[in-house]
Amino acid sequence: MKALVIEKPNQAVIKEVPYPKPGPNDVTIRVKNIGICGTDIHIFLGEFISPYPIIPGHEFSGVVEEVGENVTEYQVGDRVTADPSLFCGHCEFCLTNRGNQCENWGALGNTVDGSMAEFVKVPSSNVVKIPDTMNFPEAAFIEPMACVVHGMNRLQLQVGDRVLLFGAGAMGQQLIQSVKMAGASELVVVDISQDKLDMALKWGATKVVTSDNVSDELSDEHYPNGFDVVIDATGIPKVIEQAFGFLGKTAKYLQFGVTPIGSTVPLDPFRLYNKDWTLIGSMAINHTFYPAFHWVKEGRIQLNHLISKEISLEETIDYLKGPRDPNNLKVQIKI
Repeated sequence: MKALVIEKPNQAVIKEVPYPKPGPNDVTIRVKNIGICGTDIHIFLGEFISPYPIIPGHEFSGVVEEVGENVTEYQVGDRVTADPSLFCGHCEFCLTNRGNQCENWGALGNTVDGSMAEFVKVPSSNVVKIPDTMNFPEAAFIEPMACVVHGMNRLQLQVGDRVLLFGAGAMGQQLIQSVKMAGASELVVVDISQDKLDMALKWGATKVVTSDNVSDELSDEHYPNGFDVVIDATGIPKVIEQAFGFLGKTAKYLQFGVTPIGSTVPLDPFRLYNKDWTLIGSMAINHTFYPAFHWVKEGRIQLNHLISKEISLEETIDYLKGPRDPNNLKVQIKI
């Protein structure tokens, strides 16, 4: 089969690789759509924990091509998506509902071959059937939505909280809808792109600010008490450093964006102590794929408008290399 293989940092090729025959408890899926995630770019650049060579891709949908001998709940031809998480199920963290911190953590496209290929092999327990009302591009969006659900579970937003969000890309736009649904009274969104900010206003932001106007628009004069919640969805260390400056008393900070490994930002520990701040990380998915699926299936969160364009597997190499259009939201590969 044809696949995109990252052979080492900054080197990717399209090549023929063996078809992934399902094991007894596996399902092999003929891939239809794959979302390109910021993590895929980090893997290409050598900034993540992935081994090489590797087939990336962990946001996907498709059709069941073959099932293992023990699999009875899926049949050839079923329309599906899948949770890429590979938790061991028996370590201390898995047994205490912290699977995303599994001592043997793995994920399709991150630690083992993923979905940027014609076929991908998945444990049958990870597979989710999609209804006929859900198209393949939307179904490939369930995985990032599951990351958002985990982040929201970690954050435990309170009704009426005043929220500041940095980053209005694809993940930021999902957070905007989710924060609105969770009951924020005020949601200020910061980004460099006016087009993304206009979309943010349409889908739940109460105010938007371009990055070069942050100092003026969010000054102490306008927000003397800061915000109850600050979220970073950019993964950019300089933005994160700036974001800390807007935390009010007893505020929560959520690091949602993925930074390169080894990144650092300064933080005044006295302010952390003195203002009763809570700093929260949000790593991938933690048994949140089905909740995200139901949220999207019932139309509570809209995703299709976040897909900027579809490209071929061959075009993906240049996309990974960049430069990338900053106005794009989600780019998907269509096979």
